[in-house]
Amino acid sequence: MELHGSCLCGGASYSVSGEVSGFYLCHCHRCQKSTGSAHGAIVFMDAAQLDWLRGEHLLTRYRVDDTRHEKCFCSVCGSSLPLLVEERGVVMVPAGSVDNGELPQPNAHIFTSRQQGWQQYIALLPGYEEYPPKESN
Repeated sequence: MELHGSCLCGGASYSVSGEVSGFYLCHCHRCQKSTGSAHGAIVFMDAAQLDWLRGEHLLTRYRVDDTRHEKCFCSVCGSSLPLLVEERGVVMVPAGSVDNGELPQPNAHIFTSRQQGWQQYIALLPGYEEYPPKESN
């Protein structure tokens, strides 16, 4: 599979090709903090080739001490970007950074014991294609 993606400001873009070994929605507290959301959505690619098409100089890597939690992000806009983890031979691709095509269906939710309590209501919420209509007061 070949994926192309970029950050929010467009300063960094990439191409990654390899075999998808998993696509997980991670609810651990570190993924919640690093994404500012309910979970991380990460595509794991084994034996992958990661090429930076532009903006490699904008990348920042951050690793939480004494853990395996590490992320790569654009130093301008803060968007999460792919991370090559050489010791594990995997490229971790944030699903939201992918610009081309459809990703495979996620394999599973992980670290569900740390899931936010409000997430149980998500399936019950109304959906809108754009902004919701203004409420009249």
